[in-house]
Amino acid sequence: MTLPSTYADTNCSLARSLEIIGERWTLMIIRDAFFGLRRFGDFAAQLKIPRAVLANRLKSLVHEGVLIRDEDATAGIEYRLTDKGVELWPIVHALMNWGDEFYSPTGAKRALRHDPDGGPLDREGRCQDCGSLVPVPQIRIEPGPGFDPAGADDDPLSHAINTPRRLLEPIVTPRTRSADESDLSAV
Repeated sequence: MTLPSTYADTNCSLARSLEIIGERWTLMIIRDAFFGLRRFGDFAAQLKIPRAVLANRLKSLVHEGVLIRDEDATAGIEYRLTDKGVELWPIVHALMNWGDEFYSPTGAKRALRHDPDGGPLDREGRCQDCGSLVPVPQIRIEPGPGFDPAGADDDPLSHAINTPRRLLEPIVTPRTRSADESDLSAV
């Protein structure tokens, strides 16, 4: 028996959620939006995703209210997580934890800290120094013990992602506006 191609009518919240975020590229786009990527061209360069696939996924995430498409004249077109999108952080964090535990024998690739006091976060997102459940905008991400700088790309975008910074803090790259606004990015 084959699975249906859509679960929109299914009375199961998990199935309906997977309909929106259950595709690999979609979760990678969401992860990179937490890391601070906002521009079409930056998502394409960092993920090495086909531009048509990226345009489709961004359009879907905007349609579902996970991302907002902002056409600021000074910055060009940017995609930012909405409150609904930020609510996905525990899922992204749990998947990162799972991957670190089972597929990163040298330790976590990225460490998370409570930016105001520098305390490390536990698996549930609680600061081990002050005990607070840390909201996403106060989480600092930095290379962890399993991070291999030799395996990192040596470009300005990868460098910015691998530099300690707060989640959701926008990464500004020297890319030109025309590189970000191809006909495929007009979603």
